[in-house]
Amino acid sequence: MTVVGVTIIPIMVQKYQSPVRVYKHPFELVMAAYERRFPTCHLIPMFVASDVVDEETSEDGSTNRIERRCALDVDAPRLLKRIAGVDYVYFIQKNTLNRKERTLHIESHNETFSNRVIIHETCCYSVHPENEDWTCFEQTASLDIKSFFGFESTVEKIAMKQYASSIKKGKEIIEYYLKELEDEGITHVPRWTPSSLSLPLPRPTSLSSPPHLPKLAVTPAVSIPLAAEAKDGTAQDVKQDSSVIQADSLTEILAGTPEDKLDADYIKRYLGDLTPLQESCLIRLRKWLQETHKGKIPKDEHILRFLRARDFNMDKAREILCQSLTWRKQHQVDYLLEAWSSPQVLQDYYTGGWHHHDRDGRPLYILRLGQMDTKGLVRALGEESLLRHVLSINEEGLRRCEENTKVFGRPISCWTCLVDLEGLNMRHLWRPGVKALLRIIEVVEANYPETLGRLLILRAPRVFPVLWTLVSPFIDENTRKKFLIYAGNDYQGPGGLVDYIDKEIIPDFLGGECMCEVPEGGLVPKSMYRTAEELENEDVRLWTETIYQSASIFKGAPHELLIEIIDASSVITWDFDVCKGDVVFNIYHSKRAPQAPRKDPLGAHGITSPGGNNVQLIDKSWTLGQDYSMVESPLTCKEGESVQGSHITRWPGFYILQWKFHNMPACSATNLPRVDDVLATLQVSSHKCKVMYYTEVLGSEDFRGSMTSLESSHSGFSQLSAATTSSNQSQSSSMISR
Repeated sequence: MTVVGVTIIPIMVQKYQSPVRVYKHPFELVMAAYERRFPTCHLIPMFVASDVVDEETSEDGSTNRIERRCALDVDAPRLLKRIAGVDYVYFIQKNTLNRKERTLHIESHNETFSNRVIIHETCCYSVHPENEDWTCFEQTASLDIKSFFGFESTVEKIAMKQYASSIKKGKEIIEYYLKELEDEGITHVPRWTPSSLSLPLPRPTSLSSPPHLPKLAVTPAVSIPLAAEAKDGTAQDVKQDSSVIQADSLTEILAGTPEDKLDADYIKRYLGDLTPLQESCLIRLRKWLQETHKGKIPKDEHILRFLRARDFNMDKAREILCQSLTWRKQHQVDYLLEAWSSPQVLQDYYTGGWHHHDRDGRPLYILRLGQMDTKGLVRALGEESLLRHVLSINEEGLRRCEENTKVFGRPISCWTCLVDLEGLNMRHLWRPGVKALLRIIEVVEANYPETLGRLLILRAPRVFPVLWTLVSPFIDENTRKKFLIYAGNDYQGPGGLVDYIDKEIIPDFLGGECMCEVPEGGLVPKSMYRTAEELENEDVRLWTETIYQSASIFKGAPHELLIEIIDASSVITWDFDVCKGDVVFNIYHSKRAPQAPRKDPLGAHGITSPGGNNVQLIDKSWTLGQDYSMVESPLTCKEGESVQGSHITRWPGFYILQWKFHNMPACSATNLPRVDDVLATLQVSSHKCKVMYYTEVLGSEDFRGSMTSLESSHSGFSQLSAATTSSNQSQSSSMISR
């Protein structure tokens, strides 16, 4: 394949997108170093030869195009080479150097086995957007294995191993030749100007394949597009995972807060050592969120936690992350630290608190579970209050991880928890208390994956195995591997607490010298107990405090919301998430009020609608264009999307916001439905969709433009999101944005 920024192999993973690599050298000097890699490079043993087959330079010398044919000696089993009938694999590489724009675009594809394996790679060298004396490098690649003599799986494994091990060498190779130039006294290459000679940089004479290498016949590459154009003008994937995901803006490298693309140095500094494939997964998932959750995506550290929790399976990670983002939004978890104030009973009797950090710099949380009156706390507070308190602890943990990352100068993404079980007995196995514990574990596991770095369980009594048997099935296997359990005083010797926590901060109640401010607990006075009815009402109030409403949409039964506008030029704003299925969003206007809302009994659908209402307002006898009119173009919204927008009303009257089931269109050329449509329909069980929405009507003088007006509705992920900005431009006409 190409020999541009990395050592390349002829088989690679299905998708790859690199982070932005930065060379702190001017573009022209980097190009001089790049040219030294041809025709062969001793730093890339598999790159055995290259021939220039075509070259073209513009009249003014600003643009130079070179096409090379490159031979690679792939590190594959000899048996596989014999079966394939080749020793060397050939690739076509096309370089376009624009000295005026200071860019180098590289495209390459395989020539050998092009009818069995389709490989496409694009790379770009460009000037850093914030420092014109620095150079950026980006790379995307895709692989589609049609067939390979029955060895498709083997070929893919070889590809993943070799590609991952070699891709990191790319920066080292350029820096090697930069150092070579420096040793020769070349530290500056002048920029192109119209008056300059503008000749290509001198390079070694192009060599043909070495005489001892069998030269393969030139086989024309089969051009198979990775994406086909649909009849409606939208791009449709020919094969899943065969297209290359492109990002659309450069990273803010100097600020350390990247936007669409991530810088390799930033990843290492703030996220840790990731393999090239893991970097690619992070960038692609972040890009997908950028497209579907405009301006409200979580920070990279948080995205990475969900990827790690699913072993970097993008589809699985995306599913649980979207569910978690919807949960956070619905219950305003982002504002929990600001809005939640622990009741006094928790401050006095909840035996947990933060205490310095462990040897790895992770925040340390101490929980004296054996001293906690779980029954008393549940009876005094209820399950939901305890859950909120635990969530606030997790939110505080995320904040402390960020702080420690800055303090220690290395990525710290999780914390350590020390649980002291001295005093644990059968009263802790009180059934409602265990039920509350399991509920808390379930919520935390779903929404805070990979936040626990290590769990130290000390002084485990004989009753502990009973408790462990109850709770362990609800704990993720990866999390269970992080548990270290000590019985009695085993934690005091080698391999114990001192291996993980500095001796000077071991709490006094564990034999250390550091005073620990964690409450000692004790029995909650029964006078603080509340009745079951009081607790139930409190629980309902706490966990339903949300500005968002849920609605179910069925085929033939849309959900509609009525908004009465008195003053023209008011602004209707909305913010909704498509939790399930695909929907079409419409806005209508009517001069007369519709009849009283009617709820669909769902009898025709044979299903119920838990957790969401379904209201219909537009009478079936109404005629569009006569009784009511459409004021915005219909907007099709896919499952998982977060949609925000606003409409400046032109007339007083009644506006109806409608969410309608999205019917998949049949292919126009045939009566048969498309495969993609059938699969998408099957994903929506019982033809049911679900949305979670919030709307607000603002006076024109209060509308600040775009979705910044929705700051009052707490629609953003402020606690988890990186610094993102919304457009502050005022709107002169109605619009739908997402």
